[in-house]
Amino acid sequence: MNLVFIIIVVVAIVLAIVGGLNTALNWLLWVGIIIAVLALIAFLLRTISGRKRV
Repeated sequence: MNLVFIIIVVVAIVLAIVGGLNTALNWLLWVGIIIAVLALIAFLLRTISGRKRV
């Protein structure tokens, strides 16, 4: 997950420099929403299945 975060940060910085800050913030908002939904789905699947990973 750390590699994905680093890639997202790099792309956001490039967008901020090239396309303007507003475009980068809009893109980061959508990426954040998508990651939050995926994390919620993963959490629910783990909770429903009852698997406990250490």
